[in-house]
Amino acid sequence: MTWDGPASDAGRIGAGAVEPVADPAPRGPRIGLALGGGSARGWSHIGAIEVLEEAGIHPGVVTGCSIGAVVGGCYAAGQLGLLKAFALSLTKRRVVGLLDLRLGSGLIAGARLRQRLERDLADRRVEHLAVRFASVATCLGTGQEVWLTRGNLVEALRASYALPGVFPPVRLGDRLLMDGTLVNPVPVSLARALGADVVICINLNGDPRAACAPVILDPVDRAAEAPPEPIRRRRRPWHLLGPRRRPLPEMPSPGMARVMLDAFNITQDKISRARLAGDPPDVTISPHLAGMGLFEFHRAAEGIALGREAARIALPAIRATLASAAARV
Repeated sequence: MTWDGPASDAGRIGAGAVEPVADPAPRGPRIGLALGGGSARGWSHIGAIEVLEEAGIHPGVVTGCSIGAVVGGCYAAGQLGLLKAFALSLTKRRVVGLLDLRLGSGLIAGARLRQRLERDLADRRVEHLAVRFASVATCLGTGQEVWLTRGNLVEALRASYALPGVFPPVRLGDRLLMDGTLVNPVPVSLARALGADVVICINLNGDPRAACAPVILDPVDRAAEAPPEPIRRRRRPWHLLGPRRRPLPEMPSPGMARVMLDAFNITQDKISRARLAGDPPDVTISPHLAGMGLFEFHRAAEGIALGREAARIALPAIRATLASAAARV
């Protein structure tokens, strides 16, 4: 489903108000860039895009989901440098300062994040960006995949990262929208639908080191392995029920936010694998992000560096794919 937003031209940006990301190549295949979701790991998108630009690879289509929509939207609006500076300025304290906790349909109201986006992106509209851009969201209630191809850019980004239980859903038109990773975590299909001839995707959950085979648990009576407590001289009557064992130390229980994010990440990873198997990209960039927490937004420098490293590794495959596609044009 495509949501085109209101037909009004209110907020239309004047000529030259949006900085072009790069001059498009005069000929050749149209390059699409699909940016996947992954919370704080999404800072690696910045590094990967920088490497592509430095190599002269300029996408004409950019699609994003969740944090991928935020980075992709800023890139398409010519504001990637501003986003990078913001990311590098984050500390643990500043991250907490951006959170406005509340009780309602989400733990975080998101007003402070929205104000920050509105300040940096002003009244930009998706259809007026220098690069063709669209984000993915999920319709609350129906579960339909929604493509946001028109309308206010900030609202399109907010709808795409409205993580259930963390951020409240965003109302656009007559629909309530939430995080797009529930239906299309790495929107390759959307990039192709917008006219991309070659699609490069950045999958934040594609780290091969994070993949593992199923684990079969063999139930073991751990209590039986513990040495019995020394017998005292005066034994209580209930000793006949069995020997007393020393209690095993309990594992610390993670907080609610950690449980929600990890559970969401597991679901996102499974959906990503299924979607990419059905509609594979031409080239995949997979940063090694298994050691980076989903809420560790203060580790932007490390995430950007990992994105740059993964993109540099993928450059030979990207160039070969583009050369092959150019020969067919």
